This record gives sequence, C-alpha cells and structure tokens, in this order.
Amino acid sequence: MPRRLFVVLAVFAVLVFAGATGAPAWAQGVPLWTPDKPGSDNIEVLAHLPLGPRLNVSDIELEQELDRPYAYVGRMVYGDEGDKGTDIIDISDPRSPKVIHRWRIENQDLHLGTGAMDVKYFKWDGRYYVIQSLQFRQGGPDADLGAVVLDVTDLPEKFTEVARIRAPEHPGGFHNIYMYKHSNGRPLLFTTVGGPYSYVYDMAHVVEGAMDDALVAKVPVGDAGESQFRGYHDMYAGWHEDTQTDRFYGGGTGGYYVYDVTDLENPSLVVSLTGISGVSFGHTFTPSPDGRYVIAETEYQYAPLRIFDLQEALDGEVKNIRQPISAWTANWRNLVHNHEVRWPYVFVSGYLDGLQVFSLMDPNNPVTVAYYDTYLGAPNTDRYGMFNGLFGVDVRNADGLIVGSDMTTGFWVFRMEGFGGWSGESWGMPNRSSAQDWDMTPGMQE
Repeated sequence: MPRRLFVVLAVFAVLVFAGATGAPAWAQGVPLWTPDKPGSDNIEVLAHLPLGPRLNVSDIELEQELDRPYAYVGRMVYGDEGDKGTDIIDISDPRSPKVIHRWRIENQDLHLGTGAMDVKYFKWDGRYYVIQSLQFRQGGPDADLGAVVLDVTDLPEKFTEVARIRAPEHPGGFHNIYMYKHSNGRPLLFTTVGGPYSYVYDMAHVVEGAMDDALVAKVPVGDAGESQFRGYHDMYAGWHEDTQTDRFYGGGTGGYYVYDVTDLENPSLVVSLTGISGVSFGHTFTPSPDGRYVIAETEYQYAPLRIFDLQEALDGEVKNIRQPISAWTANWRNLVHNHEVRWPYVFVSGYLDGLQVFSLMDPNNPVTVAYYDTYLGAPNTDRYGMFNGLFGVDVRNADGLIVGSDMTTGFWVFRMEGFGGWSGESWGMPNRSSAQDWDMTPGMQE
C-alpha cells in the first residue's frame, strides 16, 4: 500500500474513533478517562517506570536516531523530597526501559529552587550532547547557572560533563531552552532569561571551550525595549520554507511573537499576537510545519490551547493578530500544557489529564483522537491545583514512539494505533518539526 494512502486511512480511522467517543463528554466537562479505563482503545502503554517522589519529574527529550535509544528526563524538586538533575533512560527495549545513568548537581541541599527543568540534545562534529536547563535561587550556590552540558556520545557506557553556561547578569537560570540547527550551519541554543529577550548561544563554541564567543544573539520580546519586567517563557525555532528564512516563535509578556532570525544580529519582527482575550503572558508556542498555523498555550486553569492562522501576517496584510480561529482542551476544568506538533497531530502533556492527542486536519475544528491518563491522584496542594501529572511529551519520528514525563508517576512509553512514524511529505507539508536533522543544514538541498 502506498505510504500516503496508508497514512490517510490511518488518520481517518482515528478521526472516526474520536467522532464516536470524544466530543460530547468533554464538551460537558466530563472526562472520558477513569481509573477503570484510563486510556482510549487506540493507545497502548508499552512501559511505565516510576522515577521518584511526587512532583520530582520535569521535562523530557527523546533522541531521534533508532540506533541511539535514549531518553533524558529532568529532575526537579517541588516540596521536601527528590533530586535535582537528569536521568538517562535506555529504551532499546521500549517495553523495559532502564535508568542507566544519573547526573546530579553537587551539594543538593545547598542549591535552592526548582533545579532541572527543560532538557534538549544536539549533535556537533560527530558527537552527541545533552543540555539540561537549571534554575536555582539566590541564597545558595549557582544562582547564575543556566544549564549544564553533557557529552553522551559514548552511551550506554558513560557520559561526561563538558560545560556549564552562566548568565550572571540575569540570575535565576534558564526556565526553558530550545535547540535549533540554523541555516548558517551552527547549533543554536535559545534560552529564557530574567530579561526582555531570549539569549541565543552557539553551542559549538560552548563545547569547544570558547565561552566568551558563545552568546551570539538576543531576540527581544516585541517592543519591550530594555524593561526588566518583560520576558519569554518558552520558544521554538524552525526553517520557513516559503520565505527561506529562520523563524523564532516565542511566548511571553503580552502574548506571542514571531521573528525572522536569519540574521542573528538583527532579529526582525514578522508578526505579534497580542491583545488576545484571556492572554496576558504566552507560554508554549508551536507552529505547523509550514508556519501558517500556531498552537498557543497560556498557563492558568480553564485555559485551552488556542489555534491561530498567521496567513494574513505572512501575506503582509497585518502585523498583529488577536483572534484565534479555534481552541482545544482535554477537560475544560483543568489545563493543558506542553505539546509536540506532528501534523496534523498535536501530542499534548495535559497535566492532570495525561497524554492527549488531537488532530488539526481541519484547523477550525480540532478533534481529540487519543488519550491516556498517567496521573489519577488528587490535585496539587503545594502550588495551583492543576500543577501535577504529565509535564512533558516527545515523539520519535522514525517509528512513532511516544514518551512522556509525569511529575509524580514518572516515565511512560506509548504507541498510538495507526501512527508508525512521521514525515511532513506524507501530509503535503515541509518535513519540519521540533526534531532536528543535525546532519543537514536548513535551506540546503535535502
């Protein structure tokens, strides 16, 4: 069967499933998942690996090459128990994952604050590296430490710490990070800092010891100027095929912003999404492979993911967009969080509602196609109630493997029926997602 026909039939099957079971219940605020039936019939749980005490797991990253079967999970602390660092998990047998290494910040009790948050990997000059973002408060050591860099080339045998990235002018660390292979051929790290911009580091300089040359750009927050009360929460970067430019997508103060960052010294604002009802601060912000549609999260109870169409801005007709074309949520009483786009699917870590998958085949009418609740405990009492459950999600494009990191229950591995891998070409889209091709420079013949 031709691949395109197979994919169309597969998405038709899951959409039929969703249409039969999905919309009526959640529209009434009644989730479909229960302790007796936590997931949809088209989601298979391959494995579940507890990692630590409650609220001790943060984000997750999955390597994309099948011969490097490693996942990386950040370890944070919200409460009195747990570690601050990174777990390295071997999933060569997805049904039997194993923690093979742990990196931990030294002097755990002296380091105040959350600890390890976002985690990303990259490849440079034939070697593989992991970046773990860190957040520590003043009053203890390393308040200026934003991330640690680990050389993981020699897994499963060993890993080595090779660098630490500090931002003394903006203490508090990096809440979120994003790795991108720029059209200039360099591996770039975009970070949040306690200032009105995203810092951009050339990671080749970092791992080669040229730290003085590592900070190569600052992407501003809209027209924030130098105000210290503005900043980003999360970001994405990707190649925009139609214009042959590098694009930055950031959520932060006021809403969301898209910049042309082809010339790193002169970021140019393409479009802003501000003045949106119910959005004063943007969080996770992810485009479709062609850059036309964006999925936008903001962090408060009852907030859905909003879907925006940027076509008018891409055509040069407007510079700001205020109105979403649609919205989606798993259960309106809760909050949906991080997400990965593999068009037309959006894989969501839904906090208290676990793994959620919806389709944007019709962007004006998002449809739930699969789900599995990884956390069936009580709402959180240490912070706002929705802050528990599935924190991070990632997808391996080569075979469609799905992994998730639950703040309390740990590491999960899933498969979705009919989803055996992803490529943009199968959907008439550019082959662009958060998964980077580290051996190919964007804009070059692929």
